[in-house]
Amino acid sequence: HLPSMRTPTEMIVGLVLCPCGLLLTLTGTLAPSWRQVSLVPDQPIDVVWEQGIWDICRERQSTHDRLCGQADELGYFEQVPVRVAQGLMPSSLVVTLVGLVVAALGVRCWQPQPRHLVAGVAGLVLLLSGLMSLVPSSWYTQELWALPAPPGSTLTVGYSLVLSYLGSCLEILGGLALALSFHHCCKE
Repeated sequence: HLPSMRTPTEMIVGLVLCPCGLLLTLTGTLAPSWRQVSLVPDQPIDVVWEQGIWDICRERQSTHDRLCGQADELGYFEQVPVRVAQGLMPSSLVVTLVGLVVAALGVRCWQPQPRHLVAGVAGLVLLLSGLMSLVPSSWYTQELWALPAPPGSTLTVGYSLVLSYLGSCLEILGGLALALSFHHCCKE
């Protein structure tokens, strides 16, 4: 019985989805647009405030003038969902990188056969990293309208929050796919 040189499908799926999830989560973590505040009283009608977990930017949409590093006058960064996101999002990125390194070691790198146990462990690590970024994204969404904002302004979800959600889901799906490698361990 000759060993198959084909990489198992679940490993390929995991190694495609997880790096994509990493890029989306990284963008969502760094970009300052988890929430958009528009129609702010005493401001021109085309001014939009973009609030992220690290920065607040003010953009005038008619001229596309954008100024980041705005003062946090309302205590936005002191809110618990924002603080949790500041801790868990970078931690999730580090755990994802560790999971991808372990996955690379398990998925046939320098070996004629994949190491199913190592790939399965990598899947669990990547699943954990996806959950670590899904928790702050979900909590922030839940508290979006409760976070401080000027009275009478309009609040909307920003693209960074959407990218964080999508990245989390891709990491979870990729982690689950790699965790299916445990099935081969049981057969052996």
